[in-house]
Amino acid sequence: MPTFMRRGTVAAAAALLTAFAAACAPGSSDDKPESKAPAAVSTDVAKAGDVTLTVWDQEVQGGQKKQIEELNKRFQAKYPNVKINRVSRSFSDLQKTLRLALSGSNPPDVVEANQGYASMAQFVKAGMLLPLDSYDQAYGWKKRYPKGLTDLNSVTDGGKLIGQGKLYGVSLNGEIVGLFYNKEKLAKLGIQPPKTWDEFEQALAAAKDKNEIPIAFGNVEKLPAMQLYGIVQDGVNNKEAVRNLVFGSGGSWTDGPNVQAAQRLADWAKKGYFTKDANSIKWDDTPVNFAKGDGVFLFGGTWWAPDLADKMKDKVGFMLPPAPQAGAPTATMGGESLPWSITSKSKNPDVAAAYINFITSPEAMDVSVETGNLPALAASKQPDQPLQKEITAAWGELSKNDGITPYIDYATPTFADAFGGPLQELIAGRKSADEVMKAAQDDYDAFQKKK
Repeated sequence: MPTFMRRGTVAAAAALLTAFAAACAPGSSDDKPESKAPAAVSTDVAKAGDVTLTVWDQEVQGGQKKQIEELNKRFQAKYPNVKINRVSRSFSDLQKTLRLALSGSNPPDVVEANQGYASMAQFVKAGMLLPLDSYDQAYGWKKRYPKGLTDLNSVTDGGKLIGQGKLYGVSLNGEIVGLFYNKEKLAKLGIQPPKTWDEFEQALAAAKDKNEIPIAFGNVEKLPAMQLYGIVQDGVNNKEAVRNLVFGSGGSWTDGPNVQAAQRLADWAKKGYFTKDANSIKWDDTPVNFAKGDGVFLFGGTWWAPDLADKMKDKVGFMLPPAPQAGAPTATMGGESLPWSITSKSKNPDVAAAYINFITSPEAMDVSVETGNLPALAASKQPDQPLQKEITAAWGELSKNDGITPYIDYATPTFADAFGGPLQELIAGRKSADEVMKAAQDDYDAFQKKK
């Protein structure tokens, strides 16, 4: 039977992600349990009677939205006694409101809780999420998913360490951050998709000379600048050094290559390569503007692909970030999508677990392909959309070359503000690369002392 990704490719990615987990977990954690899994679980959804299951997600964009709407429809058809009360918010809004919702007297049953110290580990520490190990025994998620993927959604008791401990979520999609480009604009500029960073710099200069926006960019939320920095960092630093740095196993944010990456962003901003007033443009508006013709290149995650393919058809392409030198392997951030978790105060945890099992099932992986997304696991269907095929090939290449690095906002609970804020200042020309990286290191040092 044909598969969306070769199983060897999935295994390679999983082996890489397992290395992430090992990197972030030295020594004893002195775990203190904050919430307990139910002693007995049931997989009989019909037995639960009439249930309204409240689900909070960030699947607001075209392909993602279609995917979850279809899965919710199928789940309710399979279990007519369950009604899904869906609350959808943008990623940024979800991060801002989720903690308050989880601490209230009537929290949602299922939520998408971002991996890392800033969200999932903090929720575990506060006892807001339910460990899923008992449900894993019932549904076999760890048998279905490679260890590296389940490790990314695991946290030790007390929220002290990520990448190990109990399972707190299951993800549906895979994802990588790469480079979208407008094929028509590149052709008019007489430029081929750049294979190295030097070629990319030349392409940016050529676009600017023709009064094009070289890089479509919006950075109100700060996170976009962190992702852009991470891509550039992967291009100038060793991937192992990046992994060790994010997970606290060595290195400094003020090391030469890391400062060099920040300086490259500063240079791009000074040369006018970004969308004007980028710090005042919302992240979710950036791909919309790009699809309308604003920008030759767009750094972004594969979660944008369905919308871009729908709006731009065959005018949009996708590639991995340029390599340091011609022929050299590339590295970039990636992993899996936000995991689906059960809140500790859910009145219907058994139904919530059945829901998570359904929306991460083999059937769900096929729905992921059908709606233009990148499933976390092999699907029985091949993508037929050109952009989706390019992304599939990129995922395979990245996995084969052991080129996936972690999202840098995993580094500390406060990194999004402590580093993201200074990066905004860097792009605005108000801070130097050295100042920005010192701010990152100060936050990093403070967190390492608390661990």
